Amino acid sequence: MNEEFCNDLIKKAGEIIRFIVGAVIVIDSKVLLLQRPEVDFMGGIYEFPSGKVEIGESLLAALHREVKEETGLNILKIIKYVGHFDYESKSGKKTRQFNFAVIVSDSSKLKLTEHDNYIWSREEELSKYEVTDCVKEILKIFWNKDV
Repeated sequence: MNEEFCNDLIKKAGEIIRFIVGAVIVIDSKVLLLQRPEVDFMGGIYEFPSGKVEIGESLLAALHREVKEETGLNILKIIKYVGHFDYESKSGKKTRQFNFAVIVSDSSKLKLTEHDNYIWSREEELSKYEVTDCVKEILKIFWNKDV
């Protein structure tokens, strides 16, 4: 994964000006999902570790920073770009979330800073949890299922 590829993703975003990065963190065919605080926008849903790309920051730098901030884990390897989805933020901004499958350092050191709970989910367990359709679609792509 390189910066040129990521810059092309941004160029193709058109009128969207707010960018988010999301990490599909993988361990033993399971992915990490974090539960948003109940009092938050979309409270209680499970999502990927994710966050806003700051002005002047690259997608990959933001990905590393957000994973570290939200989980305390370090990305060791970016496996692949998994896809994106668009949505309207709480403030009404058109937003695009770029999602990357990654391998992280020692997952036993997971420390939540912004979420209430976490799960490690296999594909067949995903239906047990409240997850948005956008996240489900990215996971279908990740697990190589027909979307």
